[in-house]
Amino acid sequence: VGWAMFTVSCLIAIYYNMIIAWSLYYLLASFNRQLPWSYCGDWSSEYCLVNPAIMNNCTQNNGTWYNNTCFLAGQTDDTILGHIKELAASSHFKYKSASDDYFYKAVLDLSEGISSIGGVKWELALCLLLAWILVCSCLIKGIRSSGKAVYFTAFFPYLVLTILLVRGVSLPGSANGIAYYLTPQWEQLLDVRVWKDAAVQTFFSLSPCWGGLITLASYNKFHNNCLFDAVLVSILDCLTSVFAGFVIFSIIGYMSHELQQSVDTVATDGPGLAFVIYPAVVTKLPVSQLWSLLFFAMLVTLGLGTQIATVTTVHTTILDQFPELFRSRRNSSALLIFISVVGYVVGLSFCTQGGMYVVQLFDNYAATYSLLAIGLIECLALSWVYGTDRMFDDIKLMLGKSPSKIWAISWRFVAPAALMAILIFTWIDFDHTKCGDYIFPVWADGIGIMITLSSVMLIPIVAAWKVVAGLRNSSNGGLVEVVKKLTRPAANWGPRLPEHRMLMKQVATSPHQESCYSHQPMMMNDCV
Repeated sequence: VGWAMFTVSCLIAIYYNMIIAWSLYYLLASFNRQLPWSYCGDWSSEYCLVNPAIMNNCTQNNGTWYNNTCFLAGQTDDTILGHIKELAASSHFKYKSASDDYFYKAVLDLSEGISSIGGVKWELALCLLLAWILVCSCLIKGIRSSGKAVYFTAFFPYLVLTILLVRGVSLPGSANGIAYYLTPQWEQLLDVRVWKDAAVQTFFSLSPCWGGLITLASYNKFHNNCLFDAVLVSILDCLTSVFAGFVIFSIIGYMSHELQQSVDTVATDGPGLAFVIYPAVVTKLPVSQLWSLLFFAMLVTLGLGTQIATVTTVHTTILDQFPELFRSRRNSSALLIFISVVGYVVGLSFCTQGGMYVVQLFDNYAATYSLLAIGLIECLALSWVYGTDRMFDDIKLMLGKSPSKIWAISWRFVAPAALMAILIFTWIDFDHTKCGDYIFPVWADGIGIMITLSSVMLIPIVAAWKVVAGLRNSSNGGLVEVVKKLTRPAANWGPRLPEHRMLMKQVATSPHQESCYSHQPMMMNDCV
């Protein structure tokens, strides 16, 4: 499971930095005197519209929009109007807003499909390089430098979200967006994809099964209250998601008011929300450059917060596997630079004209099904193989008290059953990957499945390797004995520091265990 987590973190680190690169591109573009996506420039296509609301208003009044002109009944000769309607129906024009055209035409220069990768866009390649330099700079001095960086990346988004919310609710139409956000659509609960998306979003938001939580927790003090941290972070994460929803849907409500469209038509998932809808909104606000800078600075800091934890997981895993080679500060820094260089070189495929399709493929397969499968195996291994009783003893040793039995029920039954159900129904309801109206070919989804299996398959592969190694080293034990040995804690399993190992031995032999667990100085001295 550990190696599967390591592989997932490697895959996420490679493609997630591309999203930061897009945000950096827009952040730098926000310093222009006029935001480049506020008009149809030399880069735009013939279907670019500066103000789509004019076209929407035309069609809502039974007019015909053709060649950037509105033809209304009663103002145009019926014969000519009929001819124009035929031309408009046969032309299959798909008009786009300036922000939409800017993202897909100017920024990405998107090709026709994943089969046409095209060349590397040097602007995106430079932004990706800057993204990796930022990540490397935050981590180059180890956990202390990354800890200081996270103070900024964690709190700055809250400041920006609050500013955007205050501004958002003051815009016309924002109430409609918030009302849409708060109105339940109970029929959606019958859609399996909703549950899959919710589970994957939870995995992305809380980061279980990536290895990052375990990696960062290893730097905690032994008696750190990890139970309190877990509950607090989960609650704050949910509250933050709800809070961010108010911000987003107040903006979407304003956009629907401007475009004279329904909220569900304007609301979109994927990169369109961050790089098409919101940029279009800021062009309609006074001092639009300021709002653009705030928004994309927030996206960059959010991305860096995730990327710091992900790259730290990859870096720390290799350090722990080869401590003699990389434990010196110089070698540790060299390893971090090597990881960044490899990530950048591999990530250049995302900077091509078809890079958006590659990003979408990674986003759909690198950390969706694999996270569900890894989470399921982790729950089963910890609760049924290692055992909840051992888990409770370990937690009691660190916290001074055992957690509630409800956790054991959750680990053993609720979580595995939920993950198994979501995983099975998601596979049953499997659909081809899409990017807008483009449907990926079968061979592309095949590559995506291989990306998923690249992490999940390490679980049985490493298990088989351990069994084979155990059989070779075992002089008189068979397969069953080797498996039994491998599914029990090793003889040297326990806390790393000697004083905590002594505490564990005293707990095992002392009849007054509660006293020894206490953090109060007098009682701890009594135990010693």
